[in-house]
Order: sequence, then structure tokens, then C-alpha cells
Amino acid sequence: LERKGPFFRGERLRVCVATCNRADYSKLAPIMFGIKSHPEIFDLEVVVLGSHLIDDYGNTFRMIEQDEFDIGSKLHTIVRGEDEAAMVESVGLALVKLPDVLQRLAPDILLVHGDRFDALALATAAALMNIRILHLEGGEVSGTIDDSIRHAISKLAHYHAVCTRSAERHLISMCEDHSHILLAGCPSYDKLLSAHQRDDYTDIIKSWLGDDVKEQDYIVALQHPVTTDIKNSIKIYELMLDALISFNKRTLVLFPNIDAGSKEMVRVMRRKGIEQHPNFRAVKHVPFDQFIQLVAHAGCMIGNSSCGVREAGAFGTPVINLGTRQTGRETGENVLHVRDADTHNKIYHALELQFGKRYPCSKIYGDGNAVQRILKFMQSIDLSEPLQKKFCFPPVKECISQDIDHILETQSALAVDLGGTNLRVAIVSMKGKVVKKYVQLNPKTFEERIELILTMCKQAMADAVHLNCRILGVGVSTGGRVNPQDGIVLHSTKLINEWSSVDIRTPLSSALHLPVWVDNDGNCAALAERKFGHGKGMENFVTIITGTGIGGGIIQHNELIHGSTFCAAELGHIVVSLEGPECMCGSHGCIEAYSSGLALQREAKRLHDEDLLLVEGMTVNNKEQVNAIHLINAAHLGNSKAESVLHTAGTALGLGIVNILHMINPSLVILSGVLAAHYENPVRQVISQRALLSAQGTKVMVSELEDPALLGAASMVLDYTTRRTY
Repeated sequence: LERKGPFFRGERLRVCVATCNRADYSKLAPIMFGIKSHPEIFDLEVVVLGSHLIDDYGNTFRMIEQDEFDIGSKLHTIVRGEDEAAMVESVGLALVKLPDVLQRLAPDILLVHGDRFDALALATAAALMNIRILHLEGGEVSGTIDDSIRHAISKLAHYHAVCTRSAERHLISMCEDHSHILLAGCPSYDKLLSAHQRDDYTDIIKSWLGDDVKEQDYIVALQHPVTTDIKNSIKIYELMLDALISFNKRTLVLFPNIDAGSKEMVRVMRRKGIEQHPNFRAVKHVPFDQFIQLVAHAGCMIGNSSCGVREAGAFGTPVINLGTRQTGRETGENVLHVRDADTHNKIYHALELQFGKRYPCSKIYGDGNAVQRILKFMQSIDLSEPLQKKFCFPPVKECISQDIDHILETQSALAVDLGGTNLRVAIVSMKGKVVKKYVQLNPKTFEERIELILTMCKQAMADAVHLNCRILGVGVSTGGRVNPQDGIVLHSTKLINEWSSVDIRTPLSSALHLPVWVDNDGNCAALAERKFGHGKGMENFVTIITGTGIGGGIIQHNELIHGSTFCAAELGHIVVSLEGPECMCGSHGCIEAYSSGLALQREAKRLHDEDLLLVEGMTVNNKEQVNAIHLINAAHLGNSKAESVLHTAGTALGLGIVNILHMINPSLVILSGVLAAHYENPVRQVISQRALLSAQGTKVMVSELEDPALLGAASMVLDYTTRRTY
């Protein structure tokens, strides 16, 4: 750097850097070192306030002293309480104390970082005292009250050093003067890009996590409260700790920041015994240079710290971002978002997906040269310019981008439905549109079935290119008991012979080079309703399939229930009579033995053999097989015997559903399949007569989906492969 600038006065530029907490110091420290290395150009003053000076948060001002910076002023500005009122009082206390310090220092430029409430007090005081403000990392979007504070500081600031092109555009859209905006990158990247490959990183890992911990075999957890939704952020924190306890990996847990809600989060941590748990190390502060090493070599980072969506990307470290605190941040592909969860299972599954992976390194937030750019930018500031800010109102340019409908249409899945008679394959778009369908008779042997599935899928993949559909994966819906985790049919129905203990996933995935998901057809129907049908937006509902057999799926707290041995939601085998007809499962009195298409066909044949089925207006030729449709038509034409059979079938199904209502209390029952419309009214009637009063108001609806099995199979693919929001 040279002693020059368009209006250089021959004096050193007086720069005041104010730091409020450990996080902003990690961004400001590289600039402070840069300023300090040029004493002939800059005169550095350091002001420390906020949580730096609180023992519960590590007295982190000491690391500033260890870096050999002279702290000119220490301002105790935090009003304890860790709630919303305490934050407001802290801002007020800072505004009371700052004027004396700023008047004494009389800086040419005040450096303010980020979006903390302490920083808002700094910017407010400096703006009212006519001190030029350089705001670092403005223009970004995260999704909490931090956004409002960050943008408020940007409106008070005279100059801006931003990290990304997107942040620069946001500031221009906010009417900030483009000539006062520097696209610098994140200052912390200057240090971490050069320092994360230290030779002693294993010693650092052992010092914080124990001698037996290896690289990429531990987790770093850092979760802060969300001040606009404290209750939910505490719930997410508790679920995160539960998931980490279950995941059983050594974990470094950092205490949350001082925002409202942090006290409750610490109580949760202590109530769960985290500080005494052998798998956990709970700490208030880690020096930034060591923290870099811990994040760089972790098996995973979890929480809602901006470090996860920013710095961790530079190392390719897998990150699980919890909740809404970082909503809107630009992220690399290493970040998996879990926006909300009602149980720890979703977070646990995210840990299974992310732990131990490695992603390409991302430089979204910097290239390692931010400090030099910022120092040159400060030198170029014209101190003779009027202090009054000028706002620019540029014409709004139309954003050139792909239409979201186009994106949703082209991202697609291959859906496979393995039925008792037909094998169906379809290309299904993100919106649930069946773009193209293929149907063949289902072969009898395992080898023939797999060969036919592969042939049909390859044909669909070739057609998808011409249909402008990008295939993300394959979903398979099949009858019987399925282990979806391993993609294995454990035990098939009698309708699909030779299809038990069969690994479907491996041969399909190996041949097609695509991820493959497999589940029971009843579960797939429930997934279809959750994504595309009446179940969309519903937290608890049940889907009942009424077809050749009776099946279904249960969605509880937005998650599909599989059960400990993958036989949950075998709704067709709920027993409604102790001495009813024999079911295909070998038992007696199951719903399926009364209400399935096969059961109605059995009764239709019995009546036909006794010459009690046909009435005036009906004919059955000799070649035609009597089936359930004939029984339904006979009932509609006034056949009392047929009416009695359908009444019994509807009652049996209704009683089974009443049992379901009393067991899991869903808010909605969806009837699906070819017989659904015939059973809607009988089921409602039985519920009104037999259900407890509190369950009688449960909605019963008939599915409007044409292909629930195919759509459900597709939804498994679309929900997982577009899982950046999981």
C-alpha cells in the first residue's frame, strides 16, 4: 500500500474498529492485522463491547489482547437476562456509553460488522455523530431479525464491503450508491484459506475432543437462538441434542451467543447432562485459528451458525443447517437444510446422510484477498465529501433466469409400480404430472421381472431426453412387506409370487446408475397424498387403499410410519370379526376378507352360482368372469342380496377405520383405489355411529389422484434428490 489517495491529507487515516463478540472478531481481526501492518498509513483504535466482556461467554476480549492489539476502550453494554427486553436495554446502554468514546477518538472511519444488536447501536451513534461508517457483510439475507438489523445498519452506513455479488445487488436494490460498495469477499477467508492445512491439526482435535478421536470422526455443534421464534428454536436445539446423543459420535458443543433465548438453551443442555456426557465436550469459546482446524477436519457440522453456511464451505465440510436462522443465505452443496422437525428422527437421518462425506470446496464468500481490497478501499475514501448520504434509485432491471415452472417440470423421477397383473413405469415431473407411462404384463419369475423393469426404465430414460425431463432417480412401489432402508422386499403378497427376500435396489441402481428407493404400495399411496393430494400440508392423516386387496399408509407428524419390522399400516389385516371369512393372510375376519376386490368377487361368484346375482337389466356372458363390478351393478339395480354384501363390506371397512381413529387419531382419512367412491358414505356412517365423540369429526375424503402408487414412488425420489431443503 502507498500513502496516496484522491484526497490524501498527508495524515494517517484514523480507523476505529469496534468488535462486539467472538464471531465478528473473526471477521474483523484480519483487517485489524492489515491496518496494524501499515502504521505509516493508518492509525488503529480498538473498541470492545458486548459479550466479549462477559465471563459466561468466555471473556473473549482476552484473545484480542493475545493478538497484541491495544484495546482503547472497554464498554460493558450487556444487560443480562437473555430475553428480548434485555437486548433492547443493551442497545440503549450502548447508546448511552458510546458518544463519549467516539467523541474522544474522533475517527475518520468506524468499521462495523454484520447484524448484531450491539452493531446497530454502534452505527446509530456514529451516524448521529457524523462519523463515516464502513459496514462489512451488508446486503446478505438470512431470514431472522438479523436481516432487519443488518439492513438498518446498511442504511446508516456510508460505505460497504460485501462478500458476494448477490449481496452487492441487494444493496444496489436498496438504493445504496454503487460507487460506495466494494465487492471484497469475506475477510475471514483470507486466514482460513491459507491456514486450514496446519501440520498440528491432529493435536488441536485431540486437545478439544480427546486423544482417541480421529479426523472426520467427530461433530462440531453450534446452535444460537432465533429471537423472532425463541420457543421453536429451543425445541430444535433440544431435538438436535437428542439426535446427537443417539448418533453416538464424539461432539464438540459450543455455547450459544447472548441473544434472547440463550439462557433457556443452556438450561436444556444442562438438563440433558451434556457437560458430563462422555461423548460431548461443551465449551464457551474456541480461538478462531483452532476453530478453523476443528471445522475443516470434522465429520460434520450441525446447528444454525453462519460459520456452517459460510466458512465450512471452504473446506467441503458437510453441514446440517437447522431451523430458519440462515434462511436466504447463499450456500454451497455441502449444506443440508432441516427447516423444522417434530421429532429428532429427521435430524438423526440428516446426520446419517451427511456425516463423513466430503464436498467440493466452495469460494462463494471469498478468494483470500479481501483484506487488501478493503485497505485500498479505505484509502480511496474522500474525506472532503459531504457526510450526507445520497440514495440512488436505479431502474429495476428484469432478472434473466429460468422460470420456476420450467424447472419444476423438467426435474423428474422414474416411477415403477409392480402390481399383481401389470408392471407399470412412468416419467413423473416435480408437479406430479405423469409425462409418459409404459405398461406391460408382469412376468412370473424374478429374473424376467428384473429384466423387464430394466428394459422399460431404459426406454423411459431415452424418451426423457427428448421430453426435456431430467431423471433424478427411480422409485419402486410393490406389494408386501418392504425394508425401504435397504431396498429389499422381505415378504411379498400371494399376488406376486417368487418376490420375497429380494434386493430390488442393487440390480436397478447398478444397471441404471441412478439412486433407487423402494417401499410398500400402501406407503407410496400415503406419500403421494402428502406431496400431491389431499394430504398436502396435513401433519397427521391415513390413506386406505381399496382395490384387489386392502392396504394403506400412515403419516404421523409429517413422517411416514414404517414400524420396527416394516409392517406398520397393514390396515387390511385389522380384525373386525372373530369368526369372519378366511383372509389371504391365513387369519379370519380381517377387513380385507370382507371389503377387498377379491372378497367382493368371491361373494359375487357365490351369488351367481346360486342364481341370486343377476337382476333385470344385467347379463353375464359365458366367457366373462364374474367380479366385484357385477356385484356393485346388481346392488344399484336393487338386488337385496348384493346390497347386503356391500353393506357388510362397508361396515367392516368402517369398523376398521374407527379402530384406526381411536389408535392414532388422524385429522384426515383418505380413501384411495377403485372401490373408494363406493365406500365413502358407508364409512362416514359407521364413524358417526361407532366412533368416540371426539373422533366423529374426522374428515373422510376420496383421493383425486389417478395413479397414487406411481406418484408415491416418484415422490420418494423427488423429496430426497432435491433434499437441499429436507
